[in-house]
Amino acid sequence: MLLIAGLGNPGPTYAKNHHNIGFMAVDEIARRWGFPAARSRFHAQVAEGKIPTPQGDVRTLILKPQGFYNESGRAVGEALKFFKLQPSDLVVFYDEIDLAPGRFRMKTGGGAAGNNGIRSITAQVGPDFRRARLGTGHPGHKDLVHGHVLSDFHKVDLKWVEPLIEACADAAPLLAAGEDEKYQTEVMRLAPAEKVDPRKLARSGGAGGGGEP
Repeated sequence: MLLIAGLGNPGPTYAKNHHNIGFMAVDEIARRWGFPAARSRFHAQVAEGKIPTPQGDVRTLILKPQGFYNESGRAVGEALKFFKLQPSDLVVFYDEIDLAPGRFRMKTGGGAAGNNGIRSITAQVGPDFRRARLGTGHPGHKDLVHGHVLSDFHKVDLKWVEPLIEACADAAPLLAAGEDEKYQTEVMRLAPAEKVDPRKLARSGGAGGGGEP
């Protein structure tokens, strides 16, 4: 079984925030693969379905914590424990300010890099889960980060936001098969985005973003 969690803040006030691109991505995965309507469970909105792979369908739980972003670990930890899953069975989709807008990177393990949602999950399940990092850009100075992540995407951003979340959904069979490197490559093939130093973009009045590791 695969547990896919998206990070965001619940409610319409936050729905279009940079911080909610994780919610957007997992919603699109659920839609693309015909998951039934979500229901309340584990202090989250949960939808269960299947994602096809060459080896057969993979039972998948899509989870959107309904506490606030910084408390995401409670819901994720409860679901992981209930289904007796390992951290390697967990993929977390979330916004990454240290990637340029539209860039996408998979990684397993590591630190929280200042992301309190990831810190919350790590406190519950340890660091060794899979991370799907959706680049949303950096405002250029650390004092501006809070306002940036809680601000809405502009209309001009939709030209990369929509292709990115659609690519995450279309390529999901690779994710379900555990082929994280191939999944990353396919997402970027379907939704290419330029690799740039977005801190320089932010200073020059561009889209903003973060350096790419």
